[in-house]
Amino acid sequence: MEQTSPKSKILTDRLLRSWIRCRRKAWLDLYGNKESRAWTAHRTLQLDHQHRSFIDLMHQKPGRGLEALIRGEHGVVGLRLKGQGPQGQLIEAHPQLLQKINGQSIWGNFAYRPVIARQGRRITREHRLSLALTGFLLESIQGEKVAYGLAVCKSNKGLEKEKVFLKEGLHQQLIESLIKLDLDLKLKEAPPITTDRKKCTLCSWRSICNAEAKANNDLSEVSGVGARRRQILQDLGIKDLNELATTNPSNLREDIARFGEQHKDIAKQLVQQARVQKTGIAEKLCQGLALPELSSVSGVLLYDIESDPDDRDDFLHGFLSIHKKSNGKWDLKNAKYHPVLVLLKHGESLSWKRLNSKLNYYPNWPVLHYGETEALSIYRMGERNGAETKELRVLKNRFIDIHDRIRKNWCLPLNSYGLKTVANWTGFHWTQSGADGARALLWWRQWKAAKGSSSLNSTKLKKIFEYNKDDCLATWKVTEWLLRQDTHATIPEKRSTHQ
Repeated sequence: MEQTSPKSKILTDRLLRSWIRCRRKAWLDLYGNKESRAWTAHRTLQLDHQHRSFIDLMHQKPGRGLEALIRGEHGVVGLRLKGQGPQGQLIEAHPQLLQKINGQSIWGNFAYRPVIARQGRRITREHRLSLALTGFLLESIQGEKVAYGLAVCKSNKGLEKEKVFLKEGLHQQLIESLIKLDLDLKLKEAPPITTDRKKCTLCSWRSICNAEAKANNDLSEVSGVGARRRQILQDLGIKDLNELATTNPSNLREDIARFGEQHKDIAKQLVQQARVQKTGIAEKLCQGLALPELSSVSGVLLYDIESDPDDRDDFLHGFLSIHKKSNGKWDLKNAKYHPVLVLLKHGESLSWKRLNSKLNYYPNWPVLHYGETEALSIYRMGERNGAETKELRVLKNRFIDIHDRIRKNWCLPLNSYGLKTVANWTGFHWTQSGADGARALLWWRQWKAAKGSSSLNSTKLKKIFEYNKDDCLATWKVTEWLLRQDTHATIPEKRSTHQ
């Protein structure tokens, strides 16, 4: 991927934010083929969260542009701040919001401070440097030092506000970051793929980077190899997936121990995972059945939750009931989907009663879910709402984590054991193209916002239910694969990683 000609010599706050997340992302944002970008709901969710947070902070519509600053509006948006960087580079920021405060500026006895909307539970380097850049450029315009910025976050508990002081140390970090960003943007080719591939799930360039990593057999493609382990393996002379697959596990165990005893026990697992990904053949990890509990039951419940993490709100609890026929076959054709919509206005006590009633309607059926979220969420809800110890113990024993059973029983030829990856490998496909948890959350927020439009509400809610039902079906598809392996335990199953 070669750079043709520079499209910009301006270092913007958006490029800086991208660079903080990933050096490669900033380069691609500037020079990459825009047709190769994939739309994600993440940016739209960020803007929605920002809008809701700022409404709670300001309680009035902000002014726009430089004229609003001069007039002394309480809040200002739509402004472009320009200046020079540490080495004469042009720099530019588009502040999310400037808020009027007491002070002394060139316009009178008031000044402004930058405000950002914080997602997540803590202030990050991205937040701090974004505020530092805006503060630096704002000072030269208003003629007043910006002592601190403000990070706000709206949740169902109210508006959280936190000051970020723009001290000299932070300003120095900003200068160093701008210099490094400028150097990266002058490269003829994109910087290397990030070693922390977890960041890639929300990135619009992920398909390009994923394809390159796979083509190069990058170590980050091996499930279980993060940034730290990738560096350790490279320090040991293991450069890619193929080399790891042919490494002697005993030798690796001894070699890797010098980087910390905690790495020794993972050596054999890493070699096996690389080998399985190289051959495309799943390998059994232990003797015995993966799901012995399902041999004697008359049915199962599949369970999946949709959540809004900003509001810490599990708004949808979806169940799929599947009976077992008298001949031992599962009656998927007549499976029934039961969505339980939980609104904050109903209160958690009522929500717990509804969910508990649904579970008690199928008293002896195991509850299958993918990952620990569902079991923890409903168990803690029961605790908060006075469920007896015996009741909680029975509830806990009913839950079966299919993700956990996969990891304990099988090594799969996949770079991730997430539901999307594993279910796709088994042949499952989601009904709605491109649907994921972030898009379901976006539909949920749009549903809540469209109070007066029953048609829009119905459409968005239907999409959420359809996605949640598919997650339940995907969990069942993985369960079926495990059950087949339990039936034919001695027959290895070969699957292409392209499935």
